[in-house]
Amino acid sequence: MRATFLSLLFMASACGTLDAAATDSQDFVMDNIFTQGVEGPVVSKQGQLFAVNFAKEGTIGIVTPSGEASLYVTLPKGSTGNGLQFDANGDLLVADYTGHNVLKVDTQTKEVSVLAHNPNFNQPNDIAVTNGGFIFASDPNWADSSGQLWRVSPDGTSLLLEKNMGTTNGVAVSADQTTLFVNESVQRVVWAYDLDSDYQISNKRQFIRFDDFGLDGMRTDSAGHLYIARYGSGTVVKLSKAGKVLKTYQLKGQHPTNVALNPSEDTLYITMQKRGSIEVIKL
Repeated sequence: MRATFLSLLFMASACGTLDAAATDSQDFVMDNIFTQGVEGPVVSKQGQLFAVNFAKEGTIGIVTPSGEASLYVTLPKGSTGNGLQFDANGDLLVADYTGHNVLKVDTQTKEVSVLAHNPNFNQPNDIAVTNGGFIFASDPNWADSSGQLWRVSPDGTSLLLEKNMGTTNGVAVSADQTTLFVNESVQRVVWAYDLDSDYQISNKRQFIRFDDFGLDGMRTDSAGHLYIARYGSGTVVKLSKAGKVLKTYQLKGQHPTNVALNPSEDTLYITMQKRGSIEVIKL
C-alpha cells in the first residue's frame, strides 16, 4: 500500500498536478534569473516590478508585466540593495545594507545618489515610505539577533527611534498613515506603533507573535490588511487590522524574502531566496 501511494505521489509531482493543487502561487520569474539575494520587490505605477540583485549582487532588475527581466541599474561599488520603495516623486529608494546607506535612484536618469548615510547603521534592511516623505528603516544585526529602527527625513537626516530590539526586518506603514508595523525575524513577533501627523511613534504593542518560522518582508494594502513573508515555511500570511490570520498562501519555494502588491492590489509578488526567482499570486 505504501509503495503504491509513493508511486502515485511521485507521478503526480512529476506531472505537476500535485504542485498545482498544493500551491497558491505560480512562477513569474524563473529560477536563478536573480541571485539568492533577491529581495525588495516593488511595483511602479506603470506595473513594472523592481527587485534587487539581478544576475549578480549589487544590481537592481526590472521585470515587465509579462515576466521578462533585465538589468535596470548597477549600484556603486560597495553597495548592495535589500528593500526598495518609490518616493512621492517616483524615484527609487534603496536600503543599501553593505554601504550603510539609503540610496536614491533617479528614475529619469538612473543616477544613483546617497540620500542618507549613518555610521551607526548596522545594515539597513527594509524601508517603508510615508505620504510625507519620511522613511522608516529596519536595521538588524544578524550576528547577535538584535536590531534598531530608524526614521529618515526627506532631507536625508536620520534619527534613531529605538535600539536594543530583536532582529528587525520587515517594516510597513498603514494606508491611513496612523500605524507603523515592524517585525523581528528571529523573535517571530510583529510590533505596531501609533503614528502622529509628524510621524512620531508611540504606544508600542504586540500585533502578532508566531510559534515557528522566521518573518521577513511585509506590505499593507488599502483596506488595512498586512501581508508577511514567512521565511522557511514557504508561505505568505494575510492579517486583519486586529492581527488575526485571515489566509495563508502556500508558495512553491520555502524561503520567501519579501512581498509587493501591484497598484490595483489584485496581484502579489514574492521574492524567493533559495530559488533566485519571483513567484506571483493572483488575489
